[in-house]
Amino acid sequence: METNTKSDKQWKDILDDESYRVTRLSGTERPFTGKYWNFNEKGSYKCICCGEKLFESETKFDAGCGWPSFFIPADQTCINEFKDDSLGMRRIEVKCSKCDAHLGHVFNDGPEPTGLRYCINSASLDFEQNQ
Repeated sequence: METNTKSDKQWKDILDDESYRVTRLSGTERPFTGKYWNFNEKGSYKCICCGEKLFESETKFDAGCGWPSFFIPADQTCINEFKDDSLGMRRIEVKCSKCDAHLGHVFNDGPEPTGLRYCINSASLDFEQNQ
């Protein structure tokens, strides 16, 4: 279901500098700086690159880490997970399954019912409020 057919120049034209750096270059925004880390509206969080629904507000929780955190994706098929051994750490990277945008990482220190914490960069997200 890969739809990442845009060129690097097209991504740069579509995204602001921070969203481009995070989603296309696997960057990380500074903690406690993203627009959604302390955001509590009801709705859906979508990929800023392609609009794929990734997370629901009901699954968001305050992990105290400075990034939006969720305990489960909206649908398991909306994300892909990859082993990430960069920066001297062993982590699991999370990417959008539709456009391959880097979203963040998933850790095994989240709340029940999953015990997972999807730690996601605000710069990789767009938000759609429930009607």
